[in-house]
Amino acid sequence: MNIFITGGSGFLGGHLTEALLDAGHNCIIYDIKKPNYNIKNAKFHEGDLLDEKKIEKLLKNIDIIYHFAGEADIDNSNKNPLAAVQNNILATTKLLNLSVKNKIKRFVFASTVYVYSEQGGFYRTTKQACELLIENYHNIYKLNFTILRFGSLYGPRANNFNWLNKVITNIKKNKNIVRETSGNELRSYIHVFDAAKLSLNALSAKYKNKYLMLTGSQSVTVKELLKLLKEISGSRSKISYNNKKTTRDHYMITPFSFKPRMASKIKNEDEIDLGQGLYDLIF
Repeated sequence: MNIFITGGSGFLGGHLTEALLDAGHNCIIYDIKKPNYNIKNAKFHEGDLLDEKKIEKLLKNIDIIYHFAGEADIDNSNKNPLAAVQNNILATTKLLNLSVKNKIKRFVFASTVYVYSEQGGFYRTTKQACELLIENYHNIYKLNFTILRFGSLYGPRANNFNWLNKVITNIKKNKNIVRETSGNELRSYIHVFDAAKLSLNALSAKYKNKYLMLTGSQSVTVKELLKLLKEISGSRSKISYNNKKTTRDHYMITPFSFKPRMASKIKNEDEIDLGQGLYDLIF
């Protein structure tokens, strides 16, 4: 199949592209930067997510879109919410419009486990909005989709804001590590190779118009993880925890805590009667 991958130069998007190529698919990568891996069997186009005209020209004869681009950093989203909205919500909506126009067979979207959570700040909010928009486009325009909710990723070519990547870099250099939490938060890390393979398998017909959870099968606290890294590496790094700081945007044990706020109903004591209101409009 002919597949268009936004964010194909990135951490997860890059490994996904390699998995798709290995499976015999034709791939077009669309990203703001060139890939740092071998893409001799794929086509690369540099461009902005909001450039509809450029993207539309590339969607001719495309079967599947993997939308893996956008703002993926919680801290960056909180520092610049407008950019997060533009790069996630607006960009996704533009791409959904083009998908309908070009009769795309499946729209595969990279979401997050944070959609289940009270935490995650503007990042979580934008991902929730994108999921709802994708549902709307399916219900109204019959655009088929698969939504992938990723947990914590690790592996080769991780980006600069990947926490585990930064920790491993410091451990290799025997630098001290300060975790700005108690270290008791629980995570289910998934290797990027596994995440890419599962993302490829998501093209199966049985996953059409489905939501899929992609996390590791082993749960570990951050404190246990850091201890394991020290033992494996033999590093002399000292690990400390700063319990005084709060991490309101990161969940502790489970992301399954989101509950929509219920509205309290209020009314005027001298509320206009419906019949009287309609009578006044007619006469």
